[in-house]
Amino acid sequence: MARPTKYTPELVKECERYLKEWEAEGDQIPSVSGLAVLLGVRRETLHEWAREESKAKFSNILGAILAKQENVLINKGLNGEFNSNIAKLVLGKHGYHDKTDNTHSGPDGGPIVSKTLAVNGITPEK
Repeated sequence: MARPTKYTPELVKECERYLKEWEAEGDQIPSVSGLAVLLGVRRETLHEWAREESKAKFSNILGAILAKQENVLINKGLNGEFNSNIAKLVLGKHGYHDKTDNTHSGPDGGPIVSKTLAVNGITPEK
């Protein structure tokens, strides 16, 4: 027999409060982990709730927490309030990456075609 869920309308209100007052909880950024600690549940439980159609309001709250987190990281990373390495690491979870692609290809991703040119009427031997 499964345990009864902790998900209640009161819990949703506590989540909404966290979204507005995460700094009052002592968090540097709003986070799913911070919310999980506040509610006394596992992060995985929060993600499970967010996937349930019947808990759309909670899914929106979780999405708003992640959007707020991204915004805070960008702003405080840019103005130097946050350690740049930590900001970069966490922003990677939001799809930001410091990556250089050195792949070389021709048109439409095909091979690079080279042509041999004649110099002074002389074509190099093959």
